[in-house]
Amino acid sequence: MPQQVGIIAVRRRGESLQICLMRRKRSKVWAIPKGFIDRGATPQEAALNEAWEEVGLSGEILGDSVGKYVYRKYESRLTVAVFVMKVRTAHRSWDEMDYRERAWASPKDARALLTDHPVRPLLTVALRQFRRRDRSRVRRKRKPSRR
Repeated sequence: MPQQVGIIAVRRRGESLQICLMRRKRSKVWAIPKGFIDRGATPQEAALNEAWEEVGLSGEILGDSVGKYVYRKYESRLTVAVFVMKVRTAHRSWDEMDYRERAWASPKDARALLTDHPVRPLLTVALRQFRRRDRSRVRRKRKPSRR
């Protein structure tokens, strides 16, 4: 059972996808929103809560966790279950905006910015899940059949 959840927040801009990354102000290290699962909350609820608190995003979880990663903090080994969120709204203000900033990156740029982050290998799986589950994706118009 994971102790924490993380969220790969994705939005569509025309034909392109963007991933939301975050960092503490005055830090050079980019990451994804993550945090502990509050008592009584599901992992999905906790992931949505972290997206709101840390980067001011609201949206919907698209399916099951795309994987897990492990990291060390406070001499503990923590497991993080990662979910994909389709971003509906990027709010102008949020709980932790005074000490966290968000940035939108193309999938290629996100991979580069997360080079040393343990979530990086899950980006490909997350984007595949987003494309498969995103119901509002741009659909190509079919040419009418001639009969």
